[in-house]
Amino acid sequence: MNGIVQENKQPTANGMRQNDKMEEGKMPTGYGSKFCCQWTVATTEDEKIHNERAEQNEEEKQKQEEREGDEPKNKESTEQKLFNIATELLQTEKAYVTRLHLLDQVFCSRLTEEAGRGSFPPEVIRNIFANISSIYSFHSQFLLPDLENCIRHWCESPGLGKVLLQHAPFLRMYADYVRNFDHAMELVRTWTERSSAFRNIIQDIQSQGICSKLTLQHHMLEPIQRVPRYEMLLKDYLKKLPEDDLDYEFTQKSLQTISMAATHSNSAIQKAEGLKRLLEIYEMVGEEEVVNPTNEFLREGRLLKLAARNTSAMERHLFLFNNFLLCCSPKFSLVGQRFTVRCRIGMDGMQVQQTTNEDHPYTFQISGRERILELQVIREAIDVFQKKNETFRLASREGAGDCCFKTKCVPQTEELGKRAPRWIRDNEVTLCMSCMEPFNALTRRRHHCRACGFVVCWKCSDYKVALEYDGYKLNKVCKPCYAILTGPRGEGLDGKKQRMLESKASPGPADSVMSGFLQYGDNPQTWQRVWSVLTRAEPPVLYLYSISQDLKPLFTIPLLGCSVEAFPQAFQGQSCFCLTQSKTSHTFTCDSLDIKRSWLSALKVAMTGWRTVPSGEKMCSRLFSYSRQ
Repeated sequence: MNGIVQENKQPTANGMRQNDKMEEGKMPTGYGSKFCCQWTVATTEDEKIHNERAEQNEEEKQKQEEREGDEPKNKESTEQKLFNIATELLQTEKAYVTRLHLLDQVFCSRLTEEAGRGSFPPEVIRNIFANISSIYSFHSQFLLPDLENCIRHWCESPGLGKVLLQHAPFLRMYADYVRNFDHAMELVRTWTERSSAFRNIIQDIQSQGICSKLTLQHHMLEPIQRVPRYEMLLKDYLKKLPEDDLDYEFTQKSLQTISMAATHSNSAIQKAEGLKRLLEIYEMVGEEEVVNPTNEFLREGRLLKLAARNTSAMERHLFLFNNFLLCCSPKFSLVGQRFTVRCRIGMDGMQVQQTTNEDHPYTFQISGRERILELQVIREAIDVFQKKNETFRLASREGAGDCCFKTKCVPQTEELGKRAPRWIRDNEVTLCMSCMEPFNALTRRRHHCRACGFVVCWKCSDYKVALEYDGYKLNKVCKPCYAILTGPRGEGLDGKKQRMLESKASPGPADSVMSGFLQYGDNPQTWQRVWSVLTRAEPPVLYLYSISQDLKPLFTIPLLGCSVEAFPQAFQGQSCFCLTQSKTSHTFTCDSLDIKRSWLSALKVAMTGWRTVPSGEKMCSRLFSYSRQ
């Protein structure tokens, strides 16, 4: 038993051993059970306390690790950003040195070699490239190697400011290049046109892959833009650099020095950007005259050009410069936008005025010596402009009303043949504006006089004169213009064309009191839209034309003895009035009630006689303003 008991002894909580099998009555199981229960309870409470303390310690440990770990992470993030900026500076510096090598060792070397053969003066090449050799040597032999060494040992001694501070004073050499830039561009343009050898070398190098399909002028812009690039990267670097960093003071000083060098380049950069835009436009339109340092690009945009013969509209793209305007049409291209130049209008003698067109609102006319364009603003552009500027309005209607009569005016004698005329559209006239015969599709077709823009028949346009605005080429003109252009200029329009046209012309603004479109007829299904003109002549007469530009009226209605009825029985509720004379009646319908009231007032005054009205002049002025509306 002792052996069995000894083999089965187990250590208790207090180090004692206990028998698995006990004799009945000698060791009560209650004591052992009670002890075991007390040990179990104590152990459970200790575990809870221990676990709670362990959890608290773990939380405190995690918080402490987080606090200690944030600083290295932030520090690593800041250092990484600074390293990225330094790396970007190095990569852009390598690309820049490659461009400098192209300018100095390729363009300049080949042109200098050709100048030695006597094809063009050597000083031309020196004036074009200025001190580009010094700039290339500085960057390739000093700044670039030091930047590479700085990045190579960044982990040991990080810092960009100290390296740039050593080289920043040498950036002042860019001042000479910047001052010479405009002159260099002018020399490139001049000798490209003057010397075939110069031009062939430039084109040969530009066709090679090392130029990346860019022109010599594009590459010469690189030094102009480089110093501000340093300034921008250094500002970003300083912004992320801690103030207690050893490189902070060096970076501040280098930034000050570089900023001073950049200040001298700012004005040249603006000109360079303008020239860059000129080069881009040159690539789009292929017009060599665009690439001229004297040209200043102002604005571009899409407009609709109204056809001279009819009312069709075609999309055009306009480029406005300080000394000319290019009107272009888009053409298909796989390599970006490309345009075909339709016409070029110089600023010398250019005039701009608003026009009125029932089918095309928001139109204006550009009149130059070479050409006249009538353009319409695209509706999308109008909507955008009106959103930005609530005060946008059309020009005064007073100016628009005058345009109805300006189209019938002949050009001034001194301008006839010297500047392009505005063409009267085919659908604006029904009669030849010279012989007054009606047009038809077979025997009397419409033709335009290239001197005055009038629509005439073939008989009246069978004359040719050399016109100055068209390079003295022979152009078809009407008979009155032929008489003026081939005869002595002294008599001019007053003696010839004006007399020939005014005798047949419809009443102009000088003797018209009221004018506008009305619907004429007593049946709405057969209404005819007519241009109605009320004159101050004695006796008063109402003229009815097909359109405002016609010279011969369709009908004339004498107003003496007429009575006007404001509300005809057959047209109740319509803005109508009726002129009755004896057994004849003429019914007119107006577009609005205000227009109807204006016509009634004007007709009543005309029927009673203009001389009997004390304020006749004021009445005429007021009614004429209604006619313009």
